[in-house]
Amino acid sequence: MTRAVSHVEHLPSGRPVVVEESHGLPLVAFAVAFETGSYFDPVGKEGLFRFVGRMLRRGTKTLDAKALEAAIDRLGAELTVEVSHANMTLHGQVIRRNLEPFVKLVGDVLAEPAFAPDELERLRKKALAELVEARDNDRTLAQNAFRSAMFDGHSYGRRSHARTLSAITADDVRETYRANALRENVSFGFAGDIDVATARTIAAGWLERLPSAPTLPSFADLRDPEGPRGRSLVIVDKPERTQTQILVGALGTSAHDEDHVPLMVGTAVFGGTFTSRLMREVRSKRGWSYGASARLNVERARHAFTMWTFPAATDAGKCLALELGLLEKLVTGGVSAKEVAFVKRYLVRSHAFEIDTPQKRMHQALDTHLLGLPADYHTGYVPKVLATSQEAVNAALARRIHTKDLGIVVVGTAKEIRDDLEKAIPDLARVSVVPFDAD
Repeated sequence: MTRAVSHVEHLPSGRPVVVEESHGLPLVAFAVAFETGSYFDPVGKEGLFRFVGRMLRRGTKTLDAKALEAAIDRLGAELTVEVSHANMTLHGQVIRRNLEPFVKLVGDVLAEPAFAPDELERLRKKALAELVEARDNDRTLAQNAFRSAMFDGHSYGRRSHARTLSAITADDVRETYRANALRENVSFGFAGDIDVATARTIAAGWLERLPSAPTLPSFADLRDPEGPRGRSLVIVDKPERTQTQILVGALGTSAHDEDHVPLMVGTAVFGGTFTSRLMREVRSKRGWSYGASARLNVERARHAFTMWTFPAATDAGKCLALELGLLEKLVTGGVSAKEVAFVKRYLVRSHAFEIDTPQKRMHQALDTHLLGLPADYHTGYVPKVLATSQEAVNAALARRIHTKDLGIVVVGTAKEIRDDLEKAIPDLARVSVVPFDAD
């Protein structure tokens, strides 16, 4: 096996270039990442940045959408665009022998996107149809409602609707790209069968074709969300549901918190393994939900601690009551030394699957920069986990997870589950019922 070699370079402009050399296979993967994203969607035009990203794959000044797709296929390549809250990234992969023509093609996508009005209308119709289709996916409904409930008034809670997508114009897309895809806020990553010199040359060529601007998008005004106040219940009312989706969340942690890793360990004890407390009590002992898990989300600002189950409608109230009791016990009673030792071994061993390809390592390095994470967030993960004590875990759980301030979202048929759900939640402050097909 060829050992991977890692490099973090900088162009003369100061822009970073991450290179993960691995010459075992004749493939090159890359990422072109801009420090901008849906955080900057204008009010009333939520979804704009995702439109921008998707329109990049719909033609250049010299190739229409079909011709661009055919050119990518001929090269045996892949090209996708991902837009998140904090970044917009082009991901590509190509056979090594076709790297040069693919680099030229990607340069055209970056520097000469067509943003044709007719393609925008086709995309709009597709996006609107996807919103309708999403109503058939109960988990998606739960996730959308959960974000709104957890992050009301914060940019994390904003999402696109039919009315916001309908308001986006071709000029909006064109001007947004021009103002955000800039030399000053782009980072590059390369992985696979490529050397540092070649990666630098490609990155410099792409950089040269991007516009420059004196004003950059800034996350300076991004603040931590306040999170829910009290315990609130949102029921997404969908007829004839025999199964429910339950998401419960509290404000979580920031990657910069000293107790971030201890809280991750505690979360894994609670719901991060097949033998975790949540899985054991909900699935193994009672059979109420095939899956039961908890996780911490990491973003530029503080995000959420969440737990997820999907019991039958007849078990929803009992399952939710159990979850809340288990969470209360976790926070007030802590975890045992045995549980911490087991989870630390699990996290250290499973971490190998997070870094087992050059592409994964490259993206970790880019995420460190794009999300403003501590420099050793990924590289120091294993030592930090190993150094975590039972006392640190219990202190983090007690400090960070406020069990009296929870956002609770359930997708199901309201008339059949509402009474049981309300009885299952002590100190319930608010209840709202929203139709599943509400825009």
